[in-house]
Amino acid sequence: MAEEEDFSSLPLTDRWIHKVWKVRKAAYEEAAKQFEATGDEYDPAFRPFVQDSGLWKGAVADSNVAAQQEGLNALCAFLKFGGREGAVRSRQHTITSIVEKGLSSTRAATKASALEALLLYIETDVPGPVIEDVLPVLSNKQPKVVAASLAALTQIFHNYGCKTADPKPVLKVLPKAFGHADKNVRAEATNLAVEFYRWLREAMKPMFWGDLKPTQQTDLEAQFEKIKTEGNPKQERLLRSQQAAKERSPQGGGAGAAETYEDDDFEEPAEIDAFDLAEPQDVLGKLAGNFYDNLASSKWKERKEALEGLYAIVNVPRIKDADFGEVSRSLAKCMKDANIAVVTQAAQCIELLAKGMRKGFARYRSIVMQPIMERLKEKKQSVADALAAALDAVFTTTNLTECLEDITAALAHKNPQVKEGSMKFLIRCLRTTRDVPAKPEIATIVESAKKLLSEGSEVLRSGGAEILGTVMKIIGERGMGPHLEGLDEIRKTKIKEFFEVAEVKAKEKPKPPPAPVVRAPPAGAPRKVVKKGTGTKKPAPAPPPPSQYAQQPRAAPEVKPLGMPKPTGLGGLKAPQKRTLAAPSGISSPRRQAPSPTFDDDEPVSPPPKPTARMGLGRGGLAGRSLAKPSSSSQPVAPPSPTPVSSLGPMERAELEELRDANDRLLKQVEDARHDRSKLISEIQELKNQNAGLIEDHTRDVLSIKAKETQLVRARSDFEASEQTNDRLRRELDRLKRALNKAEAFGSGGGPGSPSSPSLGMMSPTHDDAGIYRDGAFPTSSNRNRMSFTSTLSEEKENGESAPYPRNKLTSPEVRYAGSTASSGRGSPARGFRRDMGGEDRESQNSDAPARSTGYPTYTDRSGSRTDSRAGSRLGDQQSSGGSGGAGMESWKRAAEVTSQLKARIEQMKAKQGISRP
Repeated sequence: MAEEEDFSSLPLTDRWIHKVWKVRKAAYEEAAKQFEATGDEYDPAFRPFVQDSGLWKGAVADSNVAAQQEGLNALCAFLKFGGREGAVRSRQHTITSIVEKGLSSTRAATKASALEALLLYIETDVPGPVIEDVLPVLSNKQPKVVAASLAALTQIFHNYGCKTADPKPVLKVLPKAFGHADKNVRAEATNLAVEFYRWLREAMKPMFWGDLKPTQQTDLEAQFEKIKTEGNPKQERLLRSQQAAKERSPQGGGAGAAETYEDDDFEEPAEIDAFDLAEPQDVLGKLAGNFYDNLASSKWKERKEALEGLYAIVNVPRIKDADFGEVSRSLAKCMKDANIAVVTQAAQCIELLAKGMRKGFARYRSIVMQPIMERLKEKKQSVADALAAALDAVFTTTNLTECLEDITAALAHKNPQVKEGSMKFLIRCLRTTRDVPAKPEIATIVESAKKLLSEGSEVLRSGGAEILGTVMKIIGERGMGPHLEGLDEIRKTKIKEFFEVAEVKAKEKPKPPPAPVVRAPPAGAPRKVVKKGTGTKKPAPAPPPPSQYAQQPRAAPEVKPLGMPKPTGLGGLKAPQKRTLAAPSGISSPRRQAPSPTFDDDEPVSPPPKPTARMGLGRGGLAGRSLAKPSSSSQPVAPPSPTPVSSLGPMERAELEELRDANDRLLKQVEDARHDRSKLISEIQELKNQNAGLIEDHTRDVLSIKAKETQLVRARSDFEASEQTNDRLRRELDRLKRALNKAEAFGSGGGPGSPSSPSLGMMSPTHDDAGIYRDGAFPTSSNRNRMSFTSTLSEEKENGESAPYPRNKLTSPEVRYAGSTASSGRGSPARGFRRDMGGEDRESQNSDAPARSTGYPTYTDRSGSRTDSRAGSRLGDQQSSGGSGGAGMESWKRAAEVTSQLKARIEQMKAKQGISRP
């Protein structure tokens, strides 16, 4: 009996979370019935589940499959009949459980209810949050859950389309699904990719196509071929907001209106491209550091390699907006490159930049467009195609108004190739633009096209006719009629042929008829009374205004010459009307407005003559009589001509004043624009002059730099010549020093008693030299001998004396004192010293001359009698010390002075030649 216990007395929320699954199942069923029976979304039955949204988590993930099915049904009823608030609050608790437990259920009814719940969540709000909650489930460890999630995403995009549901988050994770180990997951990923292709076509491929295996790409291509034959897909389910808009759009809607709305707003066009799907990528950060240096290189291969690197970087679906001014200027400069390969590559880079940035590239249009159009003179077809593609890409970033000035300037270019390329570009712009050009722009285009009609080339003439035919397709035959006046029939026929075959996206829609004619009657209140009443009722309201008019027109003529433009408020009505007739304005005069349909309807009524009488009384004077005479002579009905003038009401006068003020403002604006234009033209001229001056300065600087470079080269050559001279002199000086050192060493190296020493020969004319050499005595004498030899050489050099045999001079200095012809006869300290020596020494010197003439004594001289040599040496010492002591000291002093002078002269020579002493 416990099993039959009745739990119906418990509150619905308590039964909702009961531990018995049957109780929960019954609660789910009861809630679904209550939701279906509610009158609106504000019914109290929804309140508990809106306030406590966590109740739905247990219902959709119930452990009992039967109860879970009923729980999903209750959720579907709650979403279908409830409001947006309940769906938004419960969504975060239920989506994950629905995907993991509901979509992967073994029961078909449970799976259908789970999918319907997801679609209802999207219908009540937006698809984005639902898709965001489904995507994490794709990382689930169970393949069946992943496959079910992909199938649900396929149904979401199939029902709501890629215009309502954003496909970018799903396209990012799609390659991971294609790489799954389970074949069912890969099959569902293929189905999802095919569904994307229905909506996006080729635009979806850049997002994930490169991450697929070749076999997968082949299989997908085979699936895509089946889809290409189908038409554009349509959104099958509408959001609540779209349903409300559909009901509001046509008044008295119906099936036809619904179909129109659906066709206009929910038919997905095939214009979605990779730019809308891709994420912006930073391009400038990837630019090589030496890009600008390579682009300015003198070698065309380096310039081309730099552009190829840029091409690889910017070849992405979408480029992050940044400062591309320097890049654009560099690419524009490449348009003047002499190598066509560089020009082609630069044009391709400009095309990719324009396609990747879209509207962001519009600010660089003026930098690149004119150089590209100047380069259209290239006759090679590949270069011309690349330039045309770059121009088309740049045009997509802006509009015809911005490009028209550059195009018209290129159409007047002297080069026919530039004219032809610009003409074709203008035709493409007219075909693709979605905005109808303004009338001044159309006049400019037509004028340029007419000039092309008289060109000598058939291509240019046909192009001019095609331009006119395309413009006619945009504005219509009637609008084009005034522009074709003056053309012969042959040209008109050709223009008509291009008009019939032209395809454009911008067409001028016919304007509705103006409504000011309907507004005219209600402007004056008395007119309405006259229309509704009979002829007898008109005189009654008429008398009061004429009395006022009759009192004030006399003052009005006095005011006329003072102020023409503005009439007074209620007073002088007739005087301002006369002013309005005389004042020039852009609108029709009041007299022309008088024969309006309102007065035509009132013709049979008699009051018109009465206001004429009032006008006559009010006006008085010759002016009134002169106007009244011709009218009265012809017919009594003629006087109504002044009546419409006086019948302008205050509202019409106010409108007239507003129009006058507007006209004055427009004239002032035009004058200001002209003034600004003249100022800008003067500034442009001034900038041109400055530019010319800068160019002249630049040329002058370049010439001066070249002159300085020439001077530098000459100075460099002079410096090298002087360096060579210095080296030669340095080597000569070193040689002289070595010779001097060698002579000194030679003079002192033999010892004080050596017979080979020149000084010894000068000091010891006897054979005592051998004895002196052997015992090494008399160091003072040897020093004096060295100084004497040095002084002899320096004195000879100073006086310019030179011997024909310098070696004999060094080895045997006695030759010049023995009466040699090589001697100049001038004395030296050594010669003085010799002259002071005794006669014995001279005799011994003369007797030994043959032996000393060679500079070296013979062996017999050295090996003489020791007794004789010792005696001779003693005798020589006594004589030298006794007889020539004072004279020898003076001679050595003179030798020291000459040596110091020689050294000073050597230093002076070095200083003159700029040689630093080592």
